[in-house]
Amino acid sequence: MAKTTFWDVIEKTIEKVGTPLSAKEIWEKANELGTVGDFSTTGKTPWATIAAYCYTDINKNAENSTVIQTSERPAQFFLRRLASQIDLEKVQKQKDTEIAKKEKIETKKFNERDLHPLLVAYAFGDSHFKANLKTVFHENSSKATKGQNEWLHPDLVGVYFPFRDYKSETLEIQNHLSITSIKLFSFELKVSLNFGNLRQSYFQAVSNSSWANEGYLVTLNIDDDPTFKDEVRRLNNAFGIGIIKLNPENIFESEILFPSRINQEIDWDTVNRLANENSDFNDFLKLITEDCKLGKVKSQYDKVLKMDDLTKYIKDKGINNAL
Repeated sequence: MAKTTFWDVIEKTIEKVGTPLSAKEIWEKANELGTVGDFSTTGKTPWATIAAYCYTDINKNAENSTVIQTSERPAQFFLRRLASQIDLEKVQKQKDTEIAKKEKIETKKFNERDLHPLLVAYAFGDSHFKANLKTVFHENSSKATKGQNEWLHPDLVGVYFPFRDYKSETLEIQNHLSITSIKLFSFELKVSLNFGNLRQSYFQAVSNSSWANEGYLVTLNIDDDPTFKDEVRRLNNAFGIGIIKLNPENIFESEILFPSRINQEIDWDTVNRLANENSDFNDFLKLITEDCKLGKVKSQYDKVLKMDDLTKYIKDKGINNAL
């Protein structure tokens, strides 16, 4: 008996569901309905392979393809031989309505700020950052004309000190040459990133994080649709804000999906404005100054939770159930 293939999974699943599906939905429905059969894969993102199969089929076979693409964002696919049997436009509208209702119902009991301890722990322990982070509370900003300070403040800011990595002689010669290895980071946090909020979220990060050596948009969930990743890649190439995906099951396995553009120079005009507008950011600068004078990190940044405490925090907030 022939073993189940990717194409078997794709065709059987779409046929059984009877509506256009995204690559990830095909995989999820296949497991839910049993159309996955005896198929197995070692890949972590089989839906990416499903999408590749579908795109290859469409591009290679044109009018004779097995599947057709019914929408672009997100990309959804349907069987060509069944296309004449349903009103695809009507079905798509119904599906979009159902998805919107589902997203509204599935409101998380935690918010973006509840994710701060996860990012604080990750940035502190990750070899790329080794950073101390501080939350910037927007409510502590000066009251201004409506819209004047919109998208001005990042959610968290961070600093890397070279004290533990460089020998004292290296630090001393840097000081004499007026060179510093200190790095400043800026982070904008979102619970989820998808086509519905990508552009607004990304340009919010561009607005409030481009002043730093590295700026990032951080999320717990990110759409796995290949066309979505292509759009993120395009924005990253154009504007330089990096993307981090947090992993609540093991925070130290969080990933930099797209690296930040590295700015050698800090935008000091924006730093000065942030310091004038927000007391938390102003305090952040004071902490850095104090630690630079001491040559060691002694100031109180956001608390880095111990692993057991962080695990309990994630469970209590229900963050691990949001994947």
